[in-house]
Amino acid sequence: MNVLVVEDEKNLADAIAHILKGGHYNVETFYDGEAGLKAAESGLYDAMVLDVMLPKKDGLEVVHELRHGGNSIPVLMLTARTATENKVEGLDAGADDYMTKPFDAPELLARLRALTRRQGEVVIDELTFADIRLDLSTHELSCGQKSVHLSGKEFEVMRMLMSSTARVVPKQDFLTRVWGADSATSENSVEAYISFLRKKLSHVRSKTQITTLRMLGYRLESFEDENQDEDEA
Repeated sequence: MNVLVVEDEKNLADAIAHILKGGHYNVETFYDGEAGLKAAESGLYDAMVLDVMLPKKDGLEVVHELRHGGNSIPVLMLTARTATENKVEGLDAGADDYMTKPFDAPELLARLRALTRRQGEVVIDELTFADIRLDLSTHELSCGQKSVHLSGKEFEVMRMLMSSTARVVPKQDFLTRVWGADSATSENSVEAYISFLRKKLSHVRSKTQITTLRMLGYRLESFEDENQDEDEA
């Protein structure tokens, strides 16, 4: 399961990530509300641990915008505020559960497990688009009876594409979420991995292609789709 942690206190964010990784979760951390909201909207995460007091956009705004946009990602909200009205405010904004700081590691893990159970098995085994399937546990990309294993970064790039089929994914989004916001990796790396994935789609004889929209980014399309506006990188 992939968990998004949004907490501006870096030491605490790192501690939460350490606890969750110990519970066998995949974790990515962001340190302000705007970045956290954008990440949550990507569809790459199964649950979110969200602090209330954040720079740029506070946690209440983040969860409110997610719910207003129809995003149902389970949200566990964190705050140092203990008053009942503060908890009510967070829950009314759209959070699924609420924890006050400081907290114990076992309670954090238990609340996260309970929260995802209430969502009815949030964990998704695979993503599909047109004629392809991506197994989220084995990293196998399949089309019919043919399959190929994806490397770590190939998998993350393909997962972003398959989670965002209704929109174009900018190169910068790949750099931020696959290589990290602080990485010095250039857009050439994104182009290289897109090329690798195109070859693997061809290997499994898929009718799905990765379309380049110049100056915008990439999206998935079927060869059978009409009005394609591909401009290969």
